[in-house]
Amino acid sequence: MMPGLWGSSFSRDIKMFQRLFTEKEFQPDMLKIYPTVVIKGADLYRLWRQGKYQPLSDQNFEKMVIKIKNEIVPPYVRIQRLVRDVPTPSIEAGPRISNLRQMIKEKVDCQCIRCREVKEEFSDRDRIILNQIRYKASDGQEVFLQLINPQSQKLYALLRLRIPSFQNDQLYQEFPVLEGAAIIREVHTYGKLAPIGKKEKDSPQHIGLGKQLIEEAERIALEEFGMERIVVIAGVGVRNYYR
Repeated sequence: MMPGLWGSSFSRDIKMFQRLFTEKEFQPDMLKIYPTVVIKGADLYRLWRQGKYQPLSDQNFEKMVIKIKNEIVPPYVRIQRLVRDVPTPSIEAGPRISNLRQMIKEKVDCQCIRCREVKEEFSDRDRIILNQIRYKASDGQEVFLQLINPQSQKLYALLRLRIPSFQNDQLYQEFPVLEGAAIIREVHTYGKLAPIGKKEKDSPQHIGLGKQLIEEAERIALEEFGMERIVVIAGVGVRNYYR
């Protein structure tokens, strides 16, 4: 998403982000926020020099990101990037902050995946519970399963389960495996990397979190939606893991 474009405004940009996570036509899993900047050679540079375009300031962009992170972005979204790697000397006007995430760390209570993932803070004494969020997206039901610490809200593992609600004969002719099947779109366990088959006290990997999530996805698909098969979106090399 690119706030600060010509013809937009602070309030219109905020409404744009609100639409992104309230309307079922959108609902992305991941988000990058790249503010509009003015560089020489672009048409926007000419409009800026003519006084016809006013870009976001550093202060307004910071204020906008804080509002987006605190009030708009839901827990099932990962904010991947906040700014682009545009060399500061190339920017004639617009936000120049390159370390915004670090600057606003104390000002936000962001619930996005990147801000909650457990990283190196895992202990085998941690309390972990299963939580789910459901929302409509692109003619289907999304079920976001997450294993979290109920006190800190730290995120240990997640699974994205999709229950399609549309009939697409052309799609099913090409990919018959999809017909009548629920879809696991992603499974991810966070924390310190641990060797396959080895449990470590300071890592949540390989302790059965993924298996727990998949078993819950199977239960939901079968008991709540009557779907006896699940298709997993994954590389060929990990098929045995899912089996």
